[in-house]
Amino acid sequence: MGRWICCLCSTVADPLMLLLVLALGCDPSTAATASPPVPHVKPSYSFGRTFLGLDKCNACIGTSICKKFFKEEIRFDTWLSSHLKLPPSSLLSYSGNYTDDAKSWRLVDITRLTSKYQHDRADKRICTSLLKTRSCSLERALRRTPRFQKWLRAKRLTPDLVQGLPSPMLRCPSQRLLDRIVRRYAEVPDAGSIYMDHLTERDKLRLLYTLAVNSHPILLQIFPDVEGWPFPRYLGSCGRLVVSASTRPLRDFFGAAPEVAADLALQLLAVLRSMATNDLNYFFYFTRVDAGTFGVFSNGHLFIRDASALGIIDKEEGSQLIDGQQEYKDIFSCLTVDCHSAFVSCDSIRETHSLVMVCQDLLPKLLARKFQPPVQERIDAFLQRCARGGDDRGGDEAMAELAEILKPLRSCDSRFAYRYPDCRYSDKF
Repeated sequence: MGRWICCLCSTVADPLMLLLVLALGCDPSTAATASPPVPHVKPSYSFGRTFLGLDKCNACIGTSICKKFFKEEIRFDTWLSSHLKLPPSSLLSYSGNYTDDAKSWRLVDITRLTSKYQHDRADKRICTSLLKTRSCSLERALRRTPRFQKWLRAKRLTPDLVQGLPSPMLRCPSQRLLDRIVRRYAEVPDAGSIYMDHLTERDKLRLLYTLAVNSHPILLQIFPDVEGWPFPRYLGSCGRLVVSASTRPLRDFFGAAPEVAADLALQLLAVLRSMATNDLNYFFYFTRVDAGTFGVFSNGHLFIRDASALGIIDKEEGSQLIDGQQEYKDIFSCLTVDCHSAFVSCDSIRETHSLVMVCQDLLPKLLARKFQPPVQERIDAFLQRCARGGDDRGGDEAMAELAEILKPLRSCDSRFAYRYPDCRYSDKF
């Protein structure tokens, strides 16, 4: 019996079984020497602070999601290969995977608010303009500016603190909108207050920097998808990278089947309608649109993928910044745009402003040559009339005309998961 147990010592792999065998009196000297187990080495992902932009903080977007990167709970698609290499830092956006439990993964978009080349140019501009050197501490340089010194003393974010910033969202600011920014700024613990007492000096610099570079992540935070706004979910920032729910750009659907194109066009009209008329009395308008402005989730639902070109007019309070004040410019006005670019007057924005741009640049590419002649001719005639911007009707009337043409053209099946099977039992669809 003892000899059998000793032989077992040479083959046992489980440490608990080995302890049991030794307890039974096995003489280790009589057992064959077992090979030591090979330790499991976990692959190491090396970011470098430069790739994330953490070397530029606090002249950055935030750090709320950095732990996810370093715990490998956010992975770039290239990490799923055997090489485990980071993608090139020169790209503007990346496809990634995100997990909360290390078991289930979902797609996310990882984006820079502007290209690395533009970021580097802006960083040099800060140093040369403010300190007359080629390189410097960006944070130290920006802290010395008159604008940031005013931010430090301010208890509340007011229109004079954002005057001259290039973001379309801030060209016609109201106090109500600015209070919403402070109250819902997601890179700090939620204080639910319109006063900036809960913002540290670091937080104020990050918020100011984000508003000066690109207001896209701020819009995602203050108008979240869970409240019905047509934006992808904001998941957090790390350095100069922003993570949000993944969508495919609308350009991927320009060659889609007729019923898919009709469905997306109807959703696009619905988004424009909700941007112009909503419970909060904000009027959203686009300063530009392109094939990447809108995106589509895997369930077929269309959202605004890029909110950087969205302006906001408060229909309840109106603008509290007169056009003369908008001409004020400093280094924060010129981080990503030409300092000599002119502001659009708040009074010049018409109700059909966004619809005209969509009729010019997106709907023709989405709906061209998709339907039978009688229907196609009606669609083409509407788009030509709409693109000229000469229609005296309001935006709602014009959109209703196109919607009536498109509604019979869409279908109800599982390809449209965002409204299926509800569409089978409702006249709404």
